[in-house]
Order: sequence, then C-alpha cells, then structure tokens
Amino acid sequence: MATVITMPEANESQPDPRSDFIKQSSLYQEFLAEREEILKHKWLESERLGYDIGFERALLDWIRKHRDGWRRSRRQPQTGGSGNEQTAS
Repeated sequence: MATVITMPEANESQPDPRSDFIKQSSLYQEFLAEREEILKHKWLESERLGYDIGFERALLDWIRKHRDGWRRSRRQPQTGGSGNEQTAS
C-alpha cells in the first residue's frame, strides 16, 4: 500500500500578518512598479520586433536602457505628468 503525504492546507480564515506587511512595504511596492515597467517594455519591444522577446531579454534591455532614468524620475517630486511614462525605443 502506497503512503500519500499531503501538504497542510493554509488556513484561509487566518491570513499571515507578515504577508500583509510585505505587500505594504515600500520596497515591495517599488519592486512591483519596476516589474510593471519591464512588462511594458517587453510588450513594446515584442510588438516592434514581431515576436515575443521573453522576460529575461526584456529585463536586461530595460535595465541597460531605462532603469537609471526611471529611478531618477521616481525620486523627483512630481510636477505635471505621472512621471513614469516610458518612451518606445
């Protein structure tokens, strides 16, 4: 007879308070914003080239071409626009 081992189910009624803390942290919010920009870059470049370039290529290309400027714009006080527009390359 085979032994079946199951993982304990997460208690749905008791959310982990650490999870909420992480999701509300400024570091996590910055990570999510940067990830969103990389995904936008991936979509724009894939459309331009006519094929899916993949996340890794988009990540490396975005870091090389746009990350420094994007971070600078996030640190500056907002004056007018939203400050997180990305120009197509």
